Amino acid sequence: MAVENASVVFKVYCLTVMTLVAATYTVTLRYTRTISSGDLYFSTTAVCITEVIKLILSLGMLTKETGSPSRLMKTIVEHVFLSPKELLKLSIPSVVYAIQNNMAFLALSNLDAAVYQVTYQLKIPCTALCTVFMLNRSLSRLQWFSVFMLCGGVTLVQWRPAEATKVQIEQNPLLGFIAIAIAVICSGFAGVYFEKVLKSSDTSLWVRNIQMYVSGIVITLIGVCVTDGEKVMEKGFFFGYTPWVCFVVFLSSVGGLYTSVVVKYTDNIMKGFSAAAAIVLSTVASVILFGLQITITFASGAIFVCVSIYLYGLPKQDTATLSRF
Repeated sequence: MAVENASVVFKVYCLTVMTLVAATYTVTLRYTRTISSGDLYFSTTAVCITEVIKLILSLGMLTKETGSPSRLMKTIVEHVFLSPKELLKLSIPSVVYAIQNNMAFLALSNLDAAVYQVTYQLKIPCTALCTVFMLNRSLSRLQWFSVFMLCGGVTLVQWRPAEATKVQIEQNPLLGFIAIAIAVICSGFAGVYFEKVLKSSDTSLWVRNIQMYVSGIVITLIGVCVTDGEKVMEKGFFFGYTPWVCFVVFLSSVGGLYTSVVVKYTDNIMKGFSAAAAIVLSTVASVILFGLQITITFASGAIFVCVSIYLYGLPKQDTATLSRF
């Protein structure tokens, strides 16, 4: 998809919002799982509520797109109630995204926000591989180099993970890494699968989102019942919710939708800068809030990851020029 023309000010605005949402979501979620006082909420209910809010927001955007309530109802009936095959098709990424979101909660319960933010960039090589095999696209030599460089950076970060001194719960870094590994695999596959579905027809992005979120609500509700059913029946669906938990749900809901809208006004280089800036902000916040102790291996790995993100996002004409040096 071509990047639409937009002013420099608007592009900077997009970059700033994308960066702040990514960094704030990670740090706030980490805070609610490790530092925040009070009873710990059920992460499965938070994932479910996120899907509900995304559905409501997508309905609002589709209402604006269709222009009238009658057209909205006609579109919903046609593409949701009378299209069981399409719902089934979109249930695949719904399941995968549900797993990914739950794994994010598990990972941030056991890994520092900065370590998580760096390690989560493994979604780039995972997405690259899925793109090659599922969409039959090719990567430049510099992009392949950046993928291996990124993996090396993450290895350094995980070699001797930075420790946080203010965390109040016992953590299992190995469990956290396994959770984030599952999350990045899910992210890569679901993202490319959804892109393939979008480009296989002229169906509106918001219609596809609604189809996916309808399935997502059902799937996440099943997850609540299976994982925390008895506890939810005993303590309530919103047990342990605080304003900070609500803020996490808000960021998770709005962040994904906002990114899908503004991406058309930005390019891969800007998205790379955004990811790198989010890593820096998460690291600074982790030092202040969680007492993160920066190690040489963590700093080196984070730098490797930031550079590899930038190289991966370079346009092919620029990578061809750089490869001559």
